[in-house]
Amino acid sequence: MKLNDYLKLEESKTFELKGDLSSAKGIVKTIVAFSNTSGGTLLVGIEDDRTVSGLNNPKEDEEKLTNLISDCIYPQILPEIDILSWRDRNVLRVIVYPGPSRPYFVSSIGKGDGTYVRVGSTNRKADKGVIDSLIRYSLGRSFDEEPVPEVSSEAIDFRAASELFETSRTIREKDLLTLKVFTKLSDKLIPTVGGILLFGKKRDEMFPDAWLQCGRFSGEDRSRISDSVEYRDHLPRLPYHAMDFLRKHMRTAFHIRTVEHEERRSFPLTALREAVVNAVVHADYSMRGAPVRLSIFDDRIEVENPGLLQFGLTIDELRNGVSVLRNRVIGRVFKELGLIEQWGSGIQRMISDCASAGLPSPFFEEKGRSFRVTIFTESTGDHQLDDMNSRIVTLLLDNPGGLSTSELAGNLGITDRAVRSRMKSMVEKGLVFPIGTSPRDPRRRFVLSDSISGRS
Repeated sequence: MKLNDYLKLEESKTFELKGDLSSAKGIVKTIVAFSNTSGGTLLVGIEDDRTVSGLNNPKEDEEKLTNLISDCIYPQILPEIDILSWRDRNVLRVIVYPGPSRPYFVSSIGKGDGTYVRVGSTNRKADKGVIDSLIRYSLGRSFDEEPVPEVSSEAIDFRAASELFETSRTIREKDLLTLKVFTKLSDKLIPTVGGILLFGKKRDEMFPDAWLQCGRFSGEDRSRISDSVEYRDHLPRLPYHAMDFLRKHMRTAFHIRTVEHEERRSFPLTALREAVVNAVVHADYSMRGAPVRLSIFDDRIEVENPGLLQFGLTIDELRNGVSVLRNRVIGRVFKELGLIEQWGSGIQRMISDCASAGLPSPFFEEKGRSFRVTIFTESTGDHQLDDMNSRIVTLLLDNPGGLSTSELAGNLGITDRAVRSRMKSMVEKGLVFPIGTSPRDPRRRFVLSDSISGRS
């Protein structure tokens, strides 16, 4: 990518800007977090407001950064570092790849306190649970495949499993072994973590947060709750409980067509079902303190599960159908039960169902230590633009290299001052980005952000 292309991007899970190397600790934390999560690109020599300040001695800074990474991060990583030139300025580009030897950490602090992961555009210190997850991921293991040696095979409710499978096939003990509900340890048949979560008789005692919390809130925030239900049942039954709760609170609208009327549900049920199934299948059950949550508001529905996206996965990849299964036993059983149709297709069905209902695309985000899907129940519109701002967007779409203040003023027939006022507002809304060496740079230009240009 060229520097102009980078300047259109917002800081994110895989992209960060630094003005210089003065904040060495922050740079090391970012590179560690990129390595542990999904990789990323760091540009040094650009301020947060996209001013290209540049580096006075880029070759020296490149060597300094290389030594910093080598001396301060363990295990060793090998990012790509090069120099991007723009006008008379030079910027360092550091491309970090997801590492195969997670967890990576700041060597002077140690693994326990020096491991960081990327959440949104921030670096977060990893707690013990996240570090354990990083280790499992590097070893190719999933938490729900681990054996539970302190209990016997009698801990599995075989009757519940048989009832759930009765519409598709007769389930036998050997089938549960194949599905890894059971595993063999020293020739003894014992449940796995996934087996306990799915069909355990005492799963509430062993995994007290593996349940579903549903709430209906009056308004658009959590200040007034009108209904709340807790479902503590076998995992495969939770999506059914969620759909019952949604139907209970479903609004119905009518469109009059001649002498008949057409019933139109305001909730995109397919999208909501997929969101709940994904939340149950991909929840991080090694975490404590948070169940799967379904929250209904007047304008949206939120489905949230404990655990960030699986390491190496970004939201953009998720939207494009890339799937990384966190819980292999749970995923396998859900697929056998017909709750999952095809790996990676659930997100596309969510997006398609919302589009068919005339609703905005679902919004995916990592929030704290959780992952949340928001499905809107009203059309909100992406960006409300008046006529003049719409003309600005059209001009910038036709000129992807950007336009200066005076060029915009000449095309629009308004003063430079009026353009500067509008561009300041559009920059604050994230619709456009300025590209220049400073706010007073006579060659400073404005370009559309990806959030706008990507829709054209």
